[in-house]
Amino acid sequence: MKTALAIRHVPFEDLGSFAAVLAEAGFAVTYLEAGLDDLQAVAPLAPDLLVVLGGPIGAYEEDAYPFLRHELALLERRLAAGRPTLGICLGCQLMARALGARVYPGPRKEIGWAPLQLTEAGRRSCLASLAETPVLHWHGDTFDLPAGATRLASTPLYANQAFAWGEAALGLQFHLEVTAQGLERWFIGHACEIGATAGLSVVQLRADTARWAPRLAQQGPACLRQWLQQLYAASGGTR
Repeated sequence: MKTALAIRHVPFEDLGSFAAVLAEAGFAVTYLEAGLDDLQAVAPLAPDLLVVLGGPIGAYEEDAYPFLRHELALLERRLAAGRPTLGICLGCQLMARALGARVYPGPRKEIGWAPLQLTEAGRRSCLASLAETPVLHWHGDTFDLPAGATRLASTPLYANQAFAWGEAALGLQFHLEVTAQGLERWFIGHACEIGATAGLSVVQLRADTARWAPRLAQQGPACLRQWLQQLYAASGGTR
């Protein structure tokens, strides 16, 4: 059985709808809790797939969160070897930094459901079906596009929303994995951030979630399935 290792930064930002896709694809999933589990003990190339999930900290805050140094070192080794790696939100930003790009605060927070603008490469990628589907954004940081990476998606506020690097690495700053039920935990866990963000409310987020989450529940997992199929097709099934 193939192995997938997911690094989680807060308990409620988990694999969501992606968990079932990985199970269907024959992956045994293990979580490591950043800040609690020893990331230095992980053999960087051992998991068949590494997924680095989101969280409410900055990819540049290693002085406050020393485990980020180990997480970045793990990603550096992993990416250099071309091993399958998926980063979501903070995970995407950590991937960008591990590839030598700058990560920094954006002009303002982007929280809520909004559409993507796919690049030409994005329209040929596993994200193609998202051209008409709003996705969940929940971030205040951004990153420069790493050298050698291909931009896949943007929004008016943030030019770099998704990128591919090589044949086996995908970074998504937005959330395709969320579910309507799972987001109820986000609304509690991120209550302070929601309350401090002008024009944002749980009532509106819940209403938008009720409108858009059912569509994403189909298209988010479909994107992951397609990426995995492309990943293993490109390697002849040997990754």
